Amino acid sequence: MARRAGLPDETLQTTLGSDAFARGWAHLCVDMQSVFAEETEWHASWLARILPAVEELAALSAHRTVFTRFIPPETVNAAQGAWRRYYRRWPGMVREKLPPGLLGLVPSLARFVPPARTFDKPVYSPWHSGQLHQTLRADGVETIVVSGGETDVCVLATVLGAIDLGYHVVLVTDAIFGSADPTHDAMLEIYHSRFQMQLSTTTVSDLALLLREAGL
Repeated sequence: MARRAGLPDETLQTTLGSDAFARGWAHLCVDMQSVFAEETEWHASWLARILPAVEELAALSAHRTVFTRFIPPETVNAAQGAWRRYYRRWPGMVREKLPPGLLGLVPSLARFVPPARTFDKPVYSPWHSGQLHQTLRADGVETIVVSGGETDVCVLATVLGAIDLGYHVVLVTDAIFGSADPTHDAMLEIYHSRFQMQLSTTTVSDLALLLREAGL
């Protein structure tokens, strides 16, 4: 798993001001579920290492937090299109084979719900159905703080979709993790170098300080 998870490179930090939060913001925490924390075929070892940072981030404003959950199909044959081939590779990871509790949030994050909310998705992107976008826009959200995993898959889909929809994205670099060193590091560099007009990077401590000083 990613060497850099939880160890942000200061050269990748971009300037972030309180104006990014002036109109409305939400924390979108991506797929911090037991299925990735426990010893399953999808185990992500770096999840546990960044979990304290994600807990701290959620505690900053639990009522602004939305936890996404990746929900596999009931059976392999219920998967759509190329996803069926994907689940033929992972036949033990469909819902009929998994204990239901594994698809829930890790316990230390589940305690924030409510007031935090959950949003279930069957694919990498949380924007696929349009429901999340409608909910956030109804709440007046214009800036999205992103945490969770993985940097090069579901976080990537979350970030690019948010940018396409016109949100300003704040990526919390010590509260995300990737699937491998090279891709995690490469994605941090891409986020910084290619999307700097639409994306800022920060750390949990710096974000907490900014919000505190701005009285938010």
